[in-house]
Parts: sequence; C-alpha cells; structure tokens
Amino acid sequence: MASGTPQGANLLYGLRKSNKFSKGLGALLPQAYRKFWNEWKNQQPAAVHYVPKDGMFQREDLTGLVTPIQNVPLPLIDPPESHDGIWGGEAVIKGFQKRNPHKRRVPHFWVPVLRRSVVHSRLLNEYMAVTVTDRTLAQIHDHHGFDHYLLKTPACDLRSMLAIKLKKKILEELAAGCPRLAAEPTKQKDYLKEFACYLEQYTPEEIEWYGLTYPEALTKIKSLTEEQDAQELPQKLLFRQKLIEQLKEAGIREAQDGGESTGDVEELKGIKDSNASSWLSKLSFKPKNW
Repeated sequence: MASGTPQGANLLYGLRKSNKFSKGLGALLPQAYRKFWNEWKNQQPAAVHYVPKDGMFQREDLTGLVTPIQNVPLPLIDPPESHDGIWGGEAVIKGFQKRNPHKRRVPHFWVPVLRRSVVHSRLLNEYMAVTVTDRTLAQIHDHHGFDHYLLKTPACDLRSMLAIKLKKKILEELAAGCPRLAAEPTKQKDYLKEFACYLEQYTPEEIEWYGLTYPEALTKIKSLTEEQDAQELPQKLLFRQKLIEQLKEAGIREAQDGGESTGDVEELKGIKDSNASSWLSKLSFKPKNW
C-alpha cells in the first residue's frame, strides 16, 4: 500500500512535476516574482491571429451536425528581433501553404509588417524611436496613450522584453512620485492622480521583481542571499556575546571589561599558578625520614 511507504501520503495523487520553482535557487524566489511569472508565461494571451468563437458547441447550417468548439491558439515564434521592438502581441506564425492542388503543401512563415515609429511616454518624459506594427499603434490609440497601453496590458500580451522593461520602469517612476517631472509640479500632480489606479495593483516588492527574466531573478536572489549571509554573525561570536552578557548579569568583575583587561588576566594567572603549586606540593614525593 502507498500508505506504508514514508512518502505514501504524497504519492496518493501521483508524483508532482518538478518546475523552475521547486528546486535550487528557484525555490527561494519570492511570491512577488512568481506572480509576474504567472502573468508572463502561464496566463492565456489574447487572441491576435484568429477570431475565437463563443460557446461550447456549434451546428452546421447545411447538415445540422453538432460539433464542439475548439479555440486552439496558433503556435507562435518570437524571434530575437521581436524583443528589440514593440509588436503589440504579434509574432511570427509557422504553417503550411497549399499553393497547388496537385502538389504537396510547403512550409511558410507569416511575418507581421514592421515599421519604425516614435512613441512618447509622459511619465518618463521621453520620446523613443522603436519598431512597431499597425496593431501596436492601434492599441496605443485605443488606450489613449503609450503609458496607459503598457500599464493596462499584461505581460503575456506585450510579449516583447523591451515593452516589459519599459512597463517596469514606468511603475518604478510612479512609485517614486515621478521625480523627472519635479520641475513642473502641476503636471507632476496631475499625472500622479491620473495613474494612481495602476499602483494599487502592485506592492513595492512586486514592482521590484517585475520584468525580470528567470536568469536575472536567480542572480538577484543569489546576491540577496549572499548579502544576508554576510551580515549574519558566526555562531561562535553570538555565543561569546551571550556568555559575556550572562557574566555581566552575574556581577563578575572580569566580564565587565569584556575579558580584555591585562590586570585581571594576570590575577587569574596568579590564582591558577597558586592552585597548581598547592596541588603539586601535595603530590610531590617526600622521603620517609624527612
């Protein structure tokens, strides 16, 4: 029986799959980073390259056949160049084309139409020239600004590391009170009031860990662990401090100087030498006719 084994209770529902957060430094990552990871990798992104159907079943008008609705997302490829721009959730699609009805289908890649454009961030007070798509520009217009687009869109829909890093930078700027707009206090106050709703969704710790890749998060947790270990005193010093405090509470004069007074050390040596000489005198050999 499974209950007879040491791990029987854990095996009742099968073995758990190991993941990035179950072993090694990944197990030390805080919940703040795991929340970002779920938003980035586990959350279902919005349908961009197909139109999802509502409901669970559909009926064909001609035959009346009822079939289940299956909204299967298309397999997408994110090339390295996609992380240098903001593609608005678009990616490269790999599929097949039947160009001739009498020949085999051939592989084909559908690449989004890219263009160079300039976007403006009001919170960062910067103009940036980036590679975008038509959908990116449409999303920016629909959200009434580049900052609103980044802050409202989850990481799984941004897809680009450039967009995610910019979102992290904007959140840090909001949390700091928009110091770049310190020269314009009226505008600074209006922006803080306008974008304050986005800060309510994140804690300071979540903003600190937001936008980090898995290797960057491991490097960060490793450095934090090393700093924490360096600040902790060795057990030997802790025990010594506790012993000195106990001796001070007992009123021993030697402990009041922390055991560093030379006069007390000499007195202790004298006491030890006298005790040793008295014991040696008792144990020394004496003749019978002494």
